[in-house]
Amino acid sequence: MDKEKSKILIIEDDFDLAEMLNSFFRVQGYDVFTSNWGEDGIRAVIAIRPDLVILDIRLPDIDGYEVARRLRSDRKTMEIPIIFLTERRDRADKLQGLELGADDYITKPFDVQELKLRVRNAIRRADLDSLTNPVTGLPEGQVVLQRVQEWLKNDSWAILLVSLKNMEAFHEQYGFVASDDVIRAVSLMLNNTIKETGAGEDFIGHYSPNEFLIFADPVSAGVINERIRSRLEKALDYFYPAKDRDQRNKPAGHTNLDWLVVQTAVLSSSDGSYTSFEEVISELSRRKK
Repeated sequence: MDKEKSKILIIEDDFDLAEMLNSFFRVQGYDVFTSNWGEDGIRAVIAIRPDLVILDIRLPDIDGYEVARRLRSDRKTMEIPIIFLTERRDRADKLQGLELGADDYITKPFDVQELKLRVRNAIRRADLDSLTNPVTGLPEGQVVLQRVQEWLKNDSWAILLVSLKNMEAFHEQYGFVASDDVIRAVSLMLNNTIKETGAGEDFIGHYSPNEFLIFADPVSAGVINERIRSRLEKALDYFYPAKDRDQRNKPAGHTNLDWLVVQTAVLSSSDGSYTSFEEVISELSRRKK
C-alpha cells in the first residue's frame, strides 16, 4: 500500500506566492491546499487536518498571530506544526510568533529549498511525537502495530483489549479536560495492575484514544483481565460529579446519560493462528464484553 501523502495548508494572501508554493510542494509529493484569508484558513485546518500549516502574518481579515492563537487553543488543531512566512524581520515579531507555538519562522524573501527542508523536518518531528499518546504518554500508532506483529511471532502469547464504551458521550457532557482525566487515570490503573500481576515483560499501548492493548503472558492474562475489570468498574462512579453519581443506579430510561462501561477481551496463542494486527483487532473487537 502506498504511503499516504502529507498534507500542507498554505494561508497566504499573495495569490502569486500561494500558487508558486502550491505548485512547488505538489511536485515534492505533498497534497497542498491554499487559503487567502485568515478565517477561511482556520476553517480549512479544521476540515482538512493538514500535517503542517504555512502561515503568513499579514492577512486581509485577521492576522496570522490570531490564526495561530486560535489553532493552538483548539484541542483538535493544537498539535499541527505551524511555519510563519512573513516580511516582518523584527526580533519582537519573531518572538511573538514563537511564543504562540510556531515551529519555525521564515522571513521573505526566502530560499524555497530551505523552506522545503524546514517543512520536511517539521513534519518528521510531528510524526515522531505522534508515536505516543499526548494524554497518557503511552505508545500508539505504528509502535503498537509493530509490537503486535513481533508479539505474534512468539510461541506463546496473549493480548488483552480494554475499551471504555460511551467515552464520546462523556466527553460531550463534561468536556475534554474531564475526558482526559479519565483516560489518564485508567492508564495509571492499568499500569499498576500490570506491575502487580505481570511477568515483567508486559507492554501497554493505545489501539485508539479510548482503547488499550496489553501484551501479557498467557498464564497471567486471565488474572490481569479480571483485576482490571474489577478495579475499573468500581472506579467508574468517581469519574462523574457527585451530583450525577446517584443517577447511575437508576433504571434505564430514568437518566439521560450514557454511562461509561468497561469492556474487555482476551486473545491468546491457544485460540488459533493469527498473523496480522488486523486479524487480532477484529477478533478482540468481536469478543469484547
